[in-house]
Amino acid sequence: MVDWVTISALATAGGTLILAVATFSSVRSANRAARAAERSLLAGLRPVLMPSRLQDPPQKVSFNDLHWVTIDGGHASFEVSPQAIYLVIGLRNAGSGIAVLHGWHFYPERIAGTDPADVRDFRRMSRDIYVPAGDTGFWQGAFRDPNDPIFGVARDAATAAQPVTIDLLYGDHEGGQRMISRFGLTATPNGSWLAVVGRHWNLDRPNPR
Repeated sequence: MVDWVTISALATAGGTLILAVATFSSVRSANRAARAAERSLLAGLRPVLMPSRLQDPPQKVSFNDLHWVTIDGGHASFEVSPQAIYLVIGLRNAGSGIAVLHGWHFYPERIAGTDPADVRDFRRMSRDIYVPAGDTGFWQGAFRDPNDPIFGVARDAATAAQPVTIDLLYGDHEGGQRMISRFGLTATPNGSWLAVVGRHWNLDRPNPR
């Protein structure tokens, strides 16, 4: 005699299992699609800072004390006065998203092969600086306390025209995708300073190397 109750239960269980497998596959596929969409969105917001190009137009930068600095494309500025030391780097955003500068860290020498300092040790920017995607901009920083030991170290480096290194901390305009890019400043025989970039570190995602 056919046990229709058992057959019905087995059929129901089989249908439920098939539905569960289909649902799992659909959810997994949807998750993959969502992750791909998120990566695509983040890539569209991602900034990458480089020195401006030599053919880029000059930029005029002002400081809070009304001191003005003009830099040519691909160049930087390292000026000393009794009251302050002024630093400027001409930048170009090679990424696809707006770059927002957060902070900076100064080394009075050429640095290579070492990891950047902890982000808590970076000097915060005194104003928001945005660098548009695919366009030029600048970074600026200053030492203003002559009694601070770093003031004398930076002054001596500028006076001796020795190479220095500056790490810039920045991210996208939504506050994510933070990066540190390491810039080197080198004096030229005519008294100007050239800027180059050496390394990039990602803080919120895997590094590119």
